[in-house]
Amino acid sequence: MKRFIKSLSYALEGLFSALKTERNLRIHIVAMFIAMALGFYLNLSITKWCIIVIVTGFVLVAELFNTAMERLGDEAANGMQKKLIKKAKDIAAAGVLLSSITAFIIGILLLFIPFIKSFR
Repeated sequence: MKRFIKSLSYALEGLFSALKTERNLRIHIVAMFIAMALGFYLNLSITKWCIIVIVTGFVLVAELFNTAMERLGDEAANGMQKKLIKKAKDIAAAGVLLSSITAFIIGILLLFIPFIKSFR
């Protein structure tokens, strides 16, 4: 149990570190809360809630992996822009972009369209 608590504290330390330094992570979290608020307003089904949780979690995890990749790459490059590290960082950023686009499309289908229809 002691090892688990120590591991959990490391994970939380990483999360709080990323929250302090990564503007995009904070933006994604705001978007997640907006999606949750719309979900409550629309009284989503359990299935739709599961989809929203999965895609928002997917975006946050992608952003955290991207942040880790960027920090490791910057450290390995000693502040210099190296081609291979730049490519790796760009590919990690592309992963965040694709996860965000996926979440956005699902948000439109499950949240935005029903929200607009709720005013009719």
